[in-house]
Amino acid sequence: MYDLFNQLLHFMKYIILFLTISFCSCNWAKEKTKDTVNKTGEVVAKAGSEFVDGVAKGVEKTFQNKVVLSNQLQKQGLKTGKIIINNSDSATDNILTTYLIFDENFEMKITVKLIAENGQEYGRISQKIKGIKDEAKYFDFVFDKRTNINGKGTVIFE
Repeated sequence: MYDLFNQLLHFMKYIILFLTISFCSCNWAKEKTKDTVNKTGEVVAKAGSEFVDGVAKGVEKTFQNKVVLSNQLQKQGLKTGKIIINNSDSATDNILTTYLIFDENFEMKITVKLIAENGQEYGRISQKIKGIKDEAKYFDFVFDKRTNINGKGTVIFE
């Protein structure tokens, strides 16, 4: 009986040792898995952020149109700031979003013309613009849905 008790005690030590190792291994594996998932998430988020930044910079770099503001508009106190090409619901690259700066009170109909690199006009729109002195805001010039604003050429405001 004493032998049986010793064997049982010996067996119990192995079970406790096995359970301890298993528990520690599981915790270790769980922590390593958690660390790996966290690091993977950080890498994915960083890569996604860098991708979005790269796309945004790529879009800004492709807008290389020369912007011309007529003398009349300049004398009226109008200036342009940032210009962005956007999509409408039914077309691609047919909206010219323009940041206009008013050095004087301003209210008049202006015309925006799109000129390709080869000098050919391919878009024109007129729109009434109103602003007060020292104000600046964005205006959308929505061209025909068949107009795809090129990244290069000239944009004329008159």
